[in-house]
Amino acid sequence: MLNYFPKFFTNKAITLYFITLAGVTLVFFRNSMSILWMIFGAVAVVGFFYYVNVLTKKWSRLSPKIFEKRLFYNAIALRLAWVVFSYLFYLYMNGEPYEFGSADSQAYNYLAIKGATAFRNGNFNIPNIFDDLQVGDMGYPTYLSFVYLLTGNSIFIPRLLKVFWSAWTVILLYKLAVRTFGESTGRIAGILAMLMPNLIYYCGLHLKEVEMVFVTIAFLERADYAIRSNKIKFTQIFVVLVLAFILFTFRTVLGAVAIFAIISSVIFATKSVVKWHKRVLVGLWVLLAVVFFAGGQIATEVEETWENRNINQQQGMEWRAQREGGNIFAKYGSRTIFAPAIFIIPIPSMINIYGQENQQLLHGGNYVKNILAFFLILAFILILKEKKWRDFTLIEVYFFGYLMVIAFSNFAQSERFHLPALPIYLMFAAYGITNVTNNTKKYFNWYMPLLFFIILVWNYIKLAGRGIA
Repeated sequence: MLNYFPKFFTNKAITLYFITLAGVTLVFFRNSMSILWMIFGAVAVVGFFYYVNVLTKKWSRLSPKIFEKRLFYNAIALRLAWVVFSYLFYLYMNGEPYEFGSADSQAYNYLAIKGATAFRNGNFNIPNIFDDLQVGDMGYPTYLSFVYLLTGNSIFIPRLLKVFWSAWTVILLYKLAVRTFGESTGRIAGILAMLMPNLIYYCGLHLKEVEMVFVTIAFLERADYAIRSNKIKFTQIFVVLVLAFILFTFRTVLGAVAIFAIISSVIFATKSVVKWHKRVLVGLWVLLAVVFFAGGQIATEVEETWENRNINQQQGMEWRAQREGGNIFAKYGSRTIFAPAIFIIPIPSMINIYGQENQQLLHGGNYVKNILAFFLILAFILILKEKKWRDFTLIEVYFFGYLMVIAFSNFAQSERFHLPALPIYLMFAAYGITNVTNNTKKYFNWYMPLLFFIILVWNYIKLAGRGIA
């Protein structure tokens, strides 16, 4: 097994990015992307693939303790640099420290001020304060309200906290990957997460994604630890259930998928992962959790989401097709298309479309994910071929379960909604990387022109659907 990311793939990935960027720019020259976004993309792609090759080699000889420290401090440094830069960048570009089209960020700021004001007045009745929100939307405004309470409604300090949460997520993912796949895969997964542009990007925004991803990976890591440990302790199970409850308050379906993942792991995991006596004990605790979560508002929200999945997706696609500046092809979007493509989407936007500055800024990160999709698929093929799928039940069920929920939803093509699955995505990709052989290079060479074609067609659709191709 390899313990580094080969230079062959990094060179190919970087070369393909510039060929694709040049190709899309030349074909759609009248709608070519701003040089500014090209620079953002080039820095993201070159920086990621260059350093993932260098660091996986250089850090492979470090002791686990030193490696973990390097991983954490470098993750902090990268994210802190982006938070400071993005704060000043958005101030310069937009006149305020928010991203382009910052409706959700502004809404969270408003809710946090509302919550902090209520707390200062002695009102801590959260359902009453946020009476217009569902349970699945209350978690982040509540958290941000407490931060505002302690910091005087500071916008910058919550983003500094995001630096810490995101760096801690990298460490938790490393530990989870080591326990699941071994040290080599764990180190590659940690470095991939440390460098992943999409995970860094959200540290500079006022959205809930960083905290939500942290709670998700903390849940999976603690659940995996509890399931694999020799003795089941009440504190272990309690922490897991508390994290599951918090997930429900960030995104209802995320909590539901998390609980389903534990149940599936207890039932289907091999004896080497979960002993029979632990199945009974963990099963009882999970049963109590299901009884708790199955009642009240949480159950109602989960049920409504599931029952309305087809209607919501159809209505959402129709709205995208009919709105001003929308894409007429959006109405054809459905789970039949999204489900098979869920591992590779979103495809990077490399053309200029008014109102999609955020997508253009992040196109490099989406391209990185498209490249890593090859190694993700390789990992799944190996797991099935070697009949090891029951060894990874917890993360498999969570990963596939959440992505299928997204594929059936109104947000299948939204990069932001894929983020809770991204760390596990990187973990499986790392497992694929460690199992690369010389024969793999042949298939990667086939994958590259296919990806070039997909990106070209996607950008054509984005323009043609708006009548500006």
